[in-house]
Amino acid sequence: MELEVLRKDMVAAMKAKDKMTKEAVSSLIAAVKKVAIDEGCRDNIAPELVDRVILKEMKTVKEQIDTCPESRQDLREEYQATYDVIAKYAPKQMDEKEIKAVLEEKFADVLATKNKGQIMKAVMGELKGKADGKVINQVVAEYCK
Repeated sequence: MELEVLRKDMVAAMKAKDKMTKEAVSSLIAAVKKVAIDEGCRDNIAPELVDRVILKEMKTVKEQIDTCPESRQDLREEYQATYDVIAKYAPKQMDEKEIKAVLEEKFADVLATKNKGQIMKAVMGELKGKADGKVINQVVAEYCK
């Protein structure tokens, strides 16, 4: 995802007076800029960095939804709307079948060790940002049984 796409969508949301979308996209842009400054690449922001920040923000909003009290339905709906907006920009994540295919194709030698720590260390470098860490962990755990 390019930062410029986010900026254009924010402007479009402002013109359409879509407050929810504007706030969600604006928070994404701010988070991307903050991470870019922290990593020292303020002017040349890579799409990979934008994708990584979008996934992190999506996870944060998901946690907000999960921890929101049942009595605060208004907050829960607001968080869900934010999550839905952010999800539109998130890169597609691999499912279990795709993860298994990558593991068997590229990491067959490491899988043979049945050492979960070693497998996770080798695999996470390849799959980080492409698949959810929890799903990767579950798939690796199945191979280590």
